[in-house]
Amino acid sequence: MPVFLTVNEAATMMNVSKMTIYRLVHAGELPAIRVGRSFRIPEPAVRDYLRHSHQDSQVC
Repeated sequence: MPVFLTVNEAATMMNVSKMTIYRLVHAGELPAIRVGRSFRIPEPAVRDYLRHSHQDSQVC
């Protein structure tokens, strides 16, 4: 069963601001589900995003 993170937990894990997480979610770059008025982000999605962004930065 996947673990879901709050926006704050995802921001801490990625070392970015909560606003950056909201931007990624709204842009469709980071999947999330809506629970009431808040978002929950699957932890594997955060790890995948970090892995891909790390690989993209090494290509240059």
